[in-house]
Amino acid sequence: MLQRIKRIVSQIQCKLDFTPEIGVVLGSGLDSIYESVDVAKTIPYSELEGMPISTAPGHVGQFIFGYISSRPVVLMRGRIHSYEGYSTAETTIPIRVMALLGIKYLLLSNAAGGVNPNFSVGDLMLITDHINFIPNPLIGPNIEEFGPRFPAMGSAYDKKMMVLAEEEAAAMGITLRKGVYVSLTGPSFETPSEYNFVRIIGGSAVGMSTTPEVIVASHMGLKVMAVSLISNVAFSPVEVSHEEVLRQSKISSAKMSNLFRRVISRL
Repeated sequence: MLQRIKRIVSQIQCKLDFTPEIGVVLGSGLDSIYESVDVAKTIPYSELEGMPISTAPGHVGQFIFGYISSRPVVLMRGRIHSYEGYSTAETTIPIRVMALLGIKYLLLSNAAGGVNPNFSVGDLMLITDHINFIPNPLIGPNIEEFGPRFPAMGSAYDKKMMVLAEEEAAAMGITLRKGVYVSLTGPSFETPSEYNFVRIIGGSAVGMSTTPEVIVASHMGLKVMAVSLISNVAFSPVEVSHEEVLRQSKISSAKMSNLFRRVISRL
């Protein structure tokens, strides 16, 4: 795995001379963040030998290198999920690649189902902690070059970045919810009993991604911030679908984009 990741890094470095400081992962339907980038280079995943390819609708499958508020960034325009048939060690390869390219900060976005009864479709939720039910990406031999065998997760979400997000959300005049994100494997959406289970164990929102990426980012010493767009709510009389998730994400993604841009400018 180490050589596979280093080979991807080498291929990218052969295509451009660029050292990003900040990595951004775009969730389902949250492509408008891409519009904030002064693009220097676009590299499709398909051009990189050994790179897993995103197949989920709403995930284009590109690395975007450029600048947001004059800060050098790399965006994952399309993440890879375990429900696509990859191991979590593979789905998190892009995070390790971005870390080896030089990023120190990682901002993640996702579309999630809200189980907190106070949440509404279109809300943004700052993730303060998570409960992970997706196989841990660190299972298997540890790569000491990346991090310790038993990394602590008590501070997986950087407190200073969370404060910045809250300050910028207040300046924007939007309500930024806070809560615990629970990850399940998908690709089926949750049953009513599963939504209830997520709520009982302390979850505020549920989705099918993000936590393996956060685990790997913490393993490599990156500072992490993550925000969920509440694209649907539990126990709604409207049956959830991926098409509806994408539609709601696109409606509200400008808020996410503006928040990320403002936080990036202050890092």
